[in-house]
Amino acid sequence: MHLTLPSVDTLANEALAAQLARDLDDKTKPRGSLGRIEALAAQIGLIQGCTRPLLESPQLVVFAADHGIAAQGVSAYPAEVTRQMVGNFLAGGAAVSVLARQHGLGLTVVDCGVAHDFAPQPGLVLAKVPRCEHGTADSSQGPAMSVAEAKEAMANGCRLVRDLPGNALLLGEMGIANTSAAALLMARLTGLALSQCVGRGTGLDNAGLAHKQAVLQAALAANASAVQPLDVLATLGGLEIATMAGAVLQAAAERRVVVVDGFITTAAVAVAHALAPPVLQRCVFAHASAECGHARWLQKLGVQPLLDLGLRLGEGSGAALAWPLLVSACKLLGDMASFSSAGVSREEPSASA
Repeated sequence: MHLTLPSVDTLANEALAAQLARDLDDKTKPRGSLGRIEALAAQIGLIQGCTRPLLESPQLVVFAADHGIAAQGVSAYPAEVTRQMVGNFLAGGAAVSVLARQHGLGLTVVDCGVAHDFAPQPGLVLAKVPRCEHGTADSSQGPAMSVAEAKEAMANGCRLVRDLPGNALLLGEMGIANTSAAALLMARLTGLALSQCVGRGTGLDNAGLAHKQAVLQAALAANASAVQPLDVLATLGGLEIATMAGAVLQAAAERRVVVVDGFITTAAVAVAHALAPPVLQRCVFAHASAECGHARWLQKLGVQPLLDLGLRLGEGSGAALAWPLLVSACKLLGDMASFSSAGVSREEPSASA
């Protein structure tokens, strides 16, 4: 399959960046006193190309799929939990469902390759890839999917975002064994030792973790020739990660703010970044997951998360929890008085100046 990736240009705009800095410094506060919220406001301004950014109709999308490698016992939960949790999302009972309602986020669940045939229903998008309708193959035995299948999943993600309203995309995911896929992608894309990438996922004990590492080492060996980003995604990744990577590229091309959740969503962003480096300029990383490897991967990407709460749920829960910070950053930039408008005296120059 031929895939034309969305074009993602750099956001570099020295004049706008300077104006945003001046506007933030002119607010009625000591310079820089809002810390990283000021940097966040400036980033959103650069993404939207204006000095008064506005976040409209934010969309939280949960990408769901099953993984063949789950058959190797790499998760503490059985594979059917993927299907069950999709039902929970749609019924409004999951953590991310609660948070989406609380913060006014549009919630969409995407069946990228769940081992179940869902009936069409509100809030569900069916985006399966032919030949992978019920998930990927077992990557410990060979490629999880073909490059053509990965490209088709990415195209589904692009198409999905084009049909979504708003200017902000919050990333979520669901798929038993997808921490295994993410760890494999991390190891191959960063060159780090597998032991630095593999964590306990849904709660493996020490024996389970050792078994998971052995299975993933076999997957790396079985797909040793895959080194280019699309090949790595296809052989070691998952359908929800591939679909998400396409969604990230499309959102970045449309200059939407992309709010990245945890370990698995970072895997999708890392693939998109490998294909189009300016993607990272549009990404706000919500939190550092408790999953082993996530903080290290964020460091490799050169980004800093907003929160560190020990989260390891996934679903987009961390992205939803961080969302109010983005709203506040825009409100402060747009609505906070300047020294001149408020008639407030500026700080005096220091004696050493």
